[in-house]
Amino acid sequence: MAQSVAQPTAGNPAVPAKLPLKEIAPWAVFFGVLMLVLLYFVGAEQGATSVFNGTDVHEWVHDARHLLGFPCH
Repeated sequence: MAQSVAQPTAGNPAVPAKLPLKEIAPWAVFFGVLMLVLLYFVGAEQGATSVFNGTDVHEWVHDARHLLGFPCH
């Protein structure tokens, strides 16, 4: 069984693509805010800071609270 090895060439070196920060920034902000909202609902949506009355949201995210280490009992 023969093995071939790629040999380096004397051509132009690979240049990484430029990252368009102006296009990525709005998406980064959007997903950052979305993650903060989800973190609030998983971690703090109960008691005095509750947005919704009752324990519905608490029950929907109950297992995620334990998985992320938030106490809820």
